[in-house]
Amino acid sequence: MSMAGEEQPVPAGRGRTPKARAARVNGVRPPAWLARNPLYAGWVWTGAWALLIVADEFLDFAGWAWYLFVGMAALPTLGCTVALLQATPRRYLRPRKESVLSHFFVRFLALTAAFLVWGISVVASASVSTTVQALVGDSERAVTALGLSLLVAAVPLVVSVLWMALIVRCAWFLRRLRGWRQVPGDAKLPKKFLRDDPELRRVVVGLAHPGLLLVAGLGTSVLALLLGGAELTIDLD
Repeated sequence: MSMAGEEQPVPAGRGRTPKARAARVNGVRPPAWLARNPLYAGWVWTGAWALLIVADEFLDFAGWAWYLFVGMAALPTLGCTVALLQATPRRYLRPRKESVLSHFFVRFLALTAAFLVWGISVVASASVSTTVQALVGDSERAVTALGLSLLVAAVPLVVSVLWMALIVRCAWFLRRLRGWRQVPGDAKLPKKFLRDDPELRRVVVGLAHPGLLLVAGLGTSVLALLLGGAELTIDLD
């Protein structure tokens, strides 16, 4: 019992606003301007790193600098995309109005593309094998060494292609999950995703935008490849 007019203690976890609870749990609050315009902030961030990629063509930074610039340009949107897709059950992305015809047509296109890639790889392999054999003669050791050198030199290009394929795939799922709006409706988004922190949820969902991801990840990669070009030097000494 308590005397009349005596103030009762508030139980822990009650009497607090959702913002206060979120601040207590997460410890870090996103800036107000970022919570209001997450997509615009993402475009500014991407544009700044794209300018550095262009500047690299004239200032001649380190050879690996463009990898860093592309990674930093895509970091916020890619990180938010991974967080959102990781929290999204697969049933959210399952097509519900797909016809039988579209189902088989998409598979047909995928198999056709796979066959073309396989054919190109076979032709390229034969061409490289013939070229290496003509350059170094019949020395098995020299052929193996040159082949390994070519393999190592091709790794950055292969990684870049796989990176761009990952970006396109993630952007495709984002389009189906949240659409193109900066602040999409919550109809298709997982309800439990950052439910206790609406401002952080708005920032993450805003940055996980398919258009921003395509420009920051795919666009800057293509820009860097076009400006830098793919150079491969074979040393036969």
